[in-house]
Amino acid sequence: MAKAKKKEKTPSSTICLNKKAKFDYTLEERFEAGLVLEGWEVKSLRSGKAQLRDAYVIIKNSEAFLLGALISPLPTVSTHFIPEAQRTRKLLLHRHELNKLIGAVERKGKALIPTAMYWSRGRAKLEIAMAEGKKQHDKRETEKQRDWNREKERIMKHS
Repeated sequence: MAKAKKKEKTPSSTICLNKKAKFDYTLEERFEAGLVLEGWEVKSLRSGKAQLRDAYVIIKNSEAFLLGALISPLPTVSTHFIPEAQRTRKLLLHRHELNKLIGAVERKGKALIPTAMYWSRGRAKLEIAMAEGKKQHDKRETEKQRDWNREKERIMKHS
């Protein structure tokens, strides 16, 4: 009888998440954008060395840019090249998506927050959400709701 082959684990396509975004903002419509990256950045993303915690998106001259995202360089990056971990990166979006984002930011006063970075067909993609900032009382309400749901699960588990 032949031995069954072990299934190889497929690596997760998610590079990093911005978990703080759901707490600080009310997230609305989401968009997928490509990233303009350098070679060392792609290698760092493959090893999962990225953070979106304090990142945000701005629109300048009808183009979208990612600011504040941290991509830590690997120690194997060449010695004659000095990598910049928090440089401004251009985002690639369709014109109609850009027009929608420009309208939301300029007219409605929305913020553009990156929520996730992931691989899609071998390319790094960034999920952007149109968002409105939460007030302090909204944040407390979210926390109460989360605690109540956790308590409910505990009660249901023990009964």
